[in-house]
This record gives sequence, C-alpha cells and structure tokens, in this order.
Amino acid sequence: MTRLLILGGTKNLGRHVVEAALRDGHEITLFNRGLTKPGLFPEAKQLIGDRATPDALEVGEWHGVIDLSGFLVGDVRRTAELLRHRVARYTFMSSIAVYASKTQPGMTEDAELLPWPAGTSDDEFTMDLYGPHKVRAERVLAEVYGERAASVRSGFVVGPYNPDFGNWGEALATGKAPECAARPDQPIQHLDARDLAAFLLRLTIDGPGGAFNAVSSTTTMAELADAWRSAVPDALPVDWDPAVDRFHLPNDGSNDGTFQLSNARAVAAGLQVRPAEKSARACVEWIKAGNTPPPPPH
Repeated sequence: MTRLLILGGTKNLGRHVVEAALRDGHEITLFNRGLTKPGLFPEAKQLIGDRATPDALEVGEWHGVIDLSGFLVGDVRRTAELLRHRVARYTFMSSIAVYASKTQPGMTEDAELLPWPAGTSDDEFTMDLYGPHKVRAERVLAEVYGERAASVRSGFVVGPYNPDFGNWGEALATGKAPECAARPDQPIQHLDARDLAAFLLRLTIDGPGGAFNAVSSTTTMAELADAWRSAVPDALPVDWDPAVDRFHLPNDGSNDGTFQLSNARAVAAGLQVRPAEKSARACVEWIKAGNTPPPPPH
C-alpha cells in the first residue's frame, strides 16, 4: 500500500485526486485548513493546519506528496524543506501561466518562463504574481528534490466539481444556449479533471520528474463547443456575443500561444486525454443530478 500526502484535497481537482487514490487502494493523509467540506473523506487521515505554519506536518513519512494548494512560493518552500527527508517524491500542481510568451505556438516545457519581479517577497500575492509564484515554486522544488520533483502545468480543468467554459454545462443541462465571448476560431486546450488526477497520481507513485504540460491537443472554441453540444440532443446554438461576458479570452490573439502548448512530454509520461464529448456528458449528468457547478474561470 502506497502512503500519499495530499495538500488540499477537498475541492474541485483535489476531490478527483483523493477519490482516485482511495479507489486504487492507497493510504491517504490530507493536510488542509479543514474549512472546505470537512469530513468529506472519512477513510483518509486528516491533518489540520495552514501552509504558512505547517506544524502538523512535522511528523510522518509518505511515499509521495501531491501539492494542490501551493500558490505562494514561501508556502511551497516551507513545505518542501519540512518534508525533504520524509517523502520520496513531490508532485506540484503548477500552471500554464508560467510561460513568458503568450503568443508563441507549440511551446514545450523548456520554453522561457516568467521572471520573478525584483523587490517582491515570497509571501506577497496579486493576480499578476500568480505565474511568477508558480515558476519560482517549481524551481524551489527542483533545488530541494531534484528528479524526485514533478511540476504539472495545466490550464482549464473541466468535469464534475470543476468550472467549465462559462455556463456551458449548466446551459446544456437546462436547455439553454451556451455562451462564449471568445472568437470561434480561437485556439483552446483543456483537460478533464479525472485525467489530470490520474496523471498526478502516476507521476507521484512511479513517474519521472520534471515539468509537464498536462493539456489536451489544441482545438478551436467552435470545435470544442460542438463537442460539448453533442452531449445532449437538439442543443441550442452557441451565443458568440453574449450580453453577459461569462467566458472570455482576448480576441486579438495576444493569448493564443498559451493554448497551443506541446503536450508530447506529458503523453509520453502516461497522460491520457479523454474526448471532450465525454467530459461534457459527465458534467451535464452531474448537474442534472442536482449539483451546482462552481463559478466559471475568468
């Protein structure tokens, strides 16, 4: 039995990670603040604490840790150093927001990353610092763990428990028109949360280290919308000019490269990407079962 430590684990992607790990028979310890759905996984050991003062992690040994709540590099540094000699592998949930270029298509994991702004502290945060924090956290983990660390860079993560592309899942489940303010030919990549969870577990248990673009192949917004609409009979056409801007990407091409990344390294390491139609169908069925979708990404 593999012992895994999950930092986070009760919200969105984290729920899929824990569900998959328990289903596979792993022994799970959760470390979080105990504020989001406490008691969700009674089979797992629960450690309550904050990333800024992770005293609850001072005792224990695990085969691997999956870090789903590392937003500030200061928090990641504290955890990494505290666990250095008590975990074999460290898998970090990073982001496609790490790349310096937003327009270059086909970027691999070796593309130039965002710099760290001079004069910024490890615990200072604004949305402009989201990408730089992820970059610096990746580097901290590489310094502390070497090849024992993996950083998984993902973007739009969809499926039950997770936001989708604005109101698509809810609209399709209730017979309304999906809305999208992006241009129809805009490139887009995504990933089903269940596929991302499986990949995180694979890397943590026996996968290689390094960075991975965990994304689908590139499609257009129109093609993706058609795939989602196929999940229900007689779906209404997409409103490409909604009065309420619920899902928007820059229409001028200034962010197109962010969604044309190469996923070859991740696929070679075991990432499996299910068709968009299956993700849409699961999301629609989940909403029809009475669940409320999270707010859409901005």
